Amino acid sequence: MAEGSAISPSAEAEDASPALSVVIAVLNERENIAAVCQELATVRRDFPLSEIIFVDDGSTDGTIEAIVAARKIDGLGDIRILSHDRRCGKSSALRTGIRSARGRWIATMDGDGQDDPSAIVALYAEAGAAKGRPPLVVGVRPRRSDTIWRKLATRFANGLRKRLLNDGCPDTGAPMKLFLRSDFLALPQFEGLHRFLPALLQSYGVSLVCVPVRHRSRLHGQSKYSNLGRAVVGVRDLLGVIWLRNRTRLPVSVREC
Repeated sequence: MAEGSAISPSAEAEDASPALSVVIAVLNERENIAAVCQELATVRRDFPLSEIIFVDDGSTDGTIEAIVAARKIDGLGDIRILSHDRRCGKSSALRTGIRSARGRWIATMDGDGQDDPSAIVALYAEAGAAKGRPPLVVGVRPRRSDTIWRKLATRFANGLRKRLLNDGCPDTGAPMKLFLRSDFLALPQFEGLHRFLPALLQSYGVSLVCVPVRHRSRLHGQSKYSNLGRAVVGVRDLLGVIWLRNRTRLPVSVREC
C-alpha cells in the first residue's frame, strides 16, 4: 500500500480532478433518493471539489430511475450512477464505487436519509488537521435513532468487536467514514468489510479519528437486514477478521539495494 503524507484537503481542491468522492451504496431506496440528493445539493457547496457516486446494488423498485431524476436538482451537479446486475452486498457496492472514484479521498454514507451529509465537511476537516499519515475518520453516532431492539443489537455487536479486535472505535459499523481511496483498495475484499475498517486499516498503519455525527430516523422503508441475520453473519466475519489481522505482516520500511 502506498504511503501517503498528510496534506491539507483544501489544497487538493486546486487540482483538476476531484479531491473527494462521495460514494453511496443503495438498495431499494427509491422513496428516499430525492430527499437525500436535495440535502447533498444544499451542502455540496461546502465540500472541496468533489464527485457524487451512487452504486445501485440490484434494486427492483425503480431506485435507478429516481437517481436519474434527481440529477435535475439545482446545485447537485452531475452525479455518477453505477448499477450491479444483481444484489452483491454493501461492501461489494462500495468497492465498485471506490474503484471507479477519481478522488483521492473517499467519503461514504447511506442513502436512506439517516445520515446528515453536512457531517462530511467535519470529517474532511479532521482528515486535513491530522498529523503524519492520513487517518481513517469515522462519524460515530452517540445517539441512535433506531428501535430499541436495533439499538441493543448494535450495542452488543459494537461491544464484541471492540473487545475482540481492540480497534478503539465505539461505532465501527457507522456508515459515515472518510479515508484514502488507496488504503481501502489495498485491503483484502470480502462482504462485510465496511464494518471492520477501523481494525483492518490499523493493521496497515492507518490511525483512527472519531467524530460525533447526528443520526436520524430512516425516511421511508425498512432496513435490509434483520438483527438475527446481521448477528449470525457478523460473528462469522469477526472470526475471519481476527485471522486476517493475525496473519498480516508488513515491513516498517523498504530499502532498494
